[in-house]
Amino acid sequence: MMEASSLNKTGILLGLLLATLTNLALVQGYRYHSGGGGTLVGYYKSTCPTVESVVQSTVKSAVQANPTIAPGLLRMFFHDCFINGCDASILINGSSTEKSAGPNAFLTGFEVIDAAKSQLEKACPGVVSCSDILALAARDSVVLTGGHSWQVPLGRRDGLVSRGSDTANLPAFNDSISVQIKKFADKGLDIQDLVTLVGGHTIGTAACALFSYRLYNFNNTNRPDPDINSSFLPQLRALCPNGGNVLRRVALDTGSVNSFGESFYANLKYGRGVIESDAKLWSDPTTQRFVKRFLGYRGLRGLRFDVEFGRAMVKMGNVEVKTGKQGEIRRICAATN
Repeated sequence: MMEASSLNKTGILLGLLLATLTNLALVQGYRYHSGGGGTLVGYYKSTCPTVESVVQSTVKSAVQANPTIAPGLLRMFFHDCFINGCDASILINGSSTEKSAGPNAFLTGFEVIDAAKSQLEKACPGVVSCSDILALAARDSVVLTGGHSWQVPLGRRDGLVSRGSDTANLPAFNDSISVQIKKFADKGLDIQDLVTLVGGHTIGTAACALFSYRLYNFNNTNRPDPDINSSFLPQLRALCPNGGNVLRRVALDTGSVNSFGESFYANLKYGRGVIESDAKLWSDPTTQRFVKRFLGYRGLRGLRFDVEFGRAMVKMGNVEVKTGKQGEIRRICAATN
C-alpha cells in the first residue's frame, strides 16, 4: 500500500510539473516555428515593451469612433495571412497590389495600422513590424467587441511583394465546402480551424452584391437558395431588393453585428446564414458537426468558441510567416523600404 501510495504521489508531482512547464511554455515563451525561426510571445519585451499598449489604445480609439473598424481589421489580418503568409503585404499601396484588388475593396482600418506604426516608430524606431501590428490589432478588435483575449506570438517581418492577382487564392463568398477545405488545408489549417475562423463573421457586414443572387435566382432556378429560412428571406429581400443598391451592407450575424460570440452558429442552424459559403457550413455534414459542437449538441464533445477562436488565430497567424533575416521591418506600412 505504501509503495502504491508513493507511486501515486510521484505521478501527481510529475503531472503538476508537466502542467507547470506547459503553462510556462505557452505564456512566457512558446516559439511557433516557421521557415525563418519562429514567432514568440513577448518578442518585444526588451526592445519595445509598449508595443501592445500602443496598438490597443490606437485600435480602441478607432473602434469607439467607428465600430466597422473592428471587423475590418479582423478581415484584413485574415486576408493578409492567406496570401503569401502573414507579412503585411495587404497594407502596401499601389494600383496592382493586394490592397487595391477586388476582394479587399471594402476593408476598413488601414489608417489605424498606419497610426499605430507612426507612434511605435517614435518610441522604438525600426523595431516593430507592420505584420505584428496587424496581428495585435486583429486580436484587440475581437476583445473590443466582446470576445476573449489571447496571447499573440510576435516576431514576424514584413514582406517585400504584394500582387493583386494573388487574391484569387482567397476563400470566396460562393466557395463550396470542398473548395473551402482545400484552401484552408493549403495553409495548414484543418476543418475545425475553418469553421472556427469563419465564425469571425459574427461581427461585420457584407454588401448585397455578394449574396443577392441567393434571394431571387439561385443557380439559374428563378427561385431562392433553399438553404435560406423562408421566414428570413423576406428580411433579406427588403434589405436587398432585386435591382437595388448592391453596395448596401447587411449584418453577417443577424442581431449581433457588433458583438463577438457564437450566435453566428445559431443563425447558421436556423437558415440565417447570409453569404453562401457561410450557409454551407450547416448544410454540409462535413462542417455541420463542428457547428453542432460549438452549439453544445448533446452527445458531441463541445467546443468553446471563445477559446477555440484564439487558438485558431494563433495557428493562422503563423502561416508562412517571415522571421529572422527574411523580409524587412518597414518604416511605413504602406510601402516597402
